[in-house]
Amino acid sequence: MNRAKIAMLVCAVVACASLLLAGCQTQTYTPPAKSQTVSSAALGKDGTLRVGVNAASAPLAGKASGSSRIVGIDVDVAAYLADQLGCKVEVTDVGNDPAAALSNGTVDVVLGVDSSEEGAKYWRSNPYIQTGVALFGTTAETSIPTADSAPKVAAQASSKSSWRVTNLFGDDSLVSQEDLKSAFVAMDQGTVRYVAADAVIGTYVAFTNNFDDKIIALLQDPSGYCAAVSESNAELQNAISGAMDSLNSGGMINIIEAKWLGSSMNLSDITVVKSAASDSKKKS
Repeated sequence: MNRAKIAMLVCAVVACASLLLAGCQTQTYTPPAKSQTVSSAALGKDGTLRVGVNAASAPLAGKASGSSRIVGIDVDVAAYLADQLGCKVEVTDVGNDPAAALSNGTVDVVLGVDSSEEGAKYWRSNPYIQTGVALFGTTAETSIPTADSAPKVAAQASSKSSWRVTNLFGDDSLVSQEDLKSAFVAMDQGTVRYVAADAVIGTYVAFTNNFDDKIIALLQDPSGYCAAVSESNAELQNAISGAMDSLNSGGMINIIEAKWLGSSMNLSDITVVKSAASDSKKKS
């Protein structure tokens, strides 16, 4: 075969390859939809899991900067639950009143509900993330305070954490701050020695603001955030319970936590300060 014919053959092969590549670039793959595993009767909107969140509780849920879109841990959890149930997901801000949102039928499920809440008039799942009032210190801090040490602890004013500080260490230990970021700034500048905050929220603030701080103790036994469903909707309760088990056992919650908090959380082995008058207690 002479050079001219070889050149023509090469050009033809290249042209065919180009067409094939062009065809591949325009093709898309859509995975098959999962079959719905919960009956339409258990949902307020056919084929859709309507999930309520509190959009004022970042990182669980909040509005993206310059946008009305809700994002956060609970939004990612909602998407996972809906996928497990073979449903679309619809996320709605229901504020901090899950009972009202469930009773009036606004949503099917509410996320971000504190498992330690007493007197709840709705079913609650097992927690999908641990929490509790935590005591943060710098990475160099190794000492856990007692009442006798008169520690200076910064906390957001009028918060559950500030109440816990005064209850354990006395009024003189609390250094109130306008917001949680200011509390961490005060600790890093040496104005206070510790910060008290919800474990999840405090970890998020430290992570997103590049504070090199850590949880060194808990000021209460750990609780957790869970899902709430109407007491009368047994089918959806069972479905959410199974999806939550999969979320926790399959490791997906660790991925979600790492995305928003920098790493997954484990409060099980953290020292718990039980009272100002007694020694700290190590959870077993």
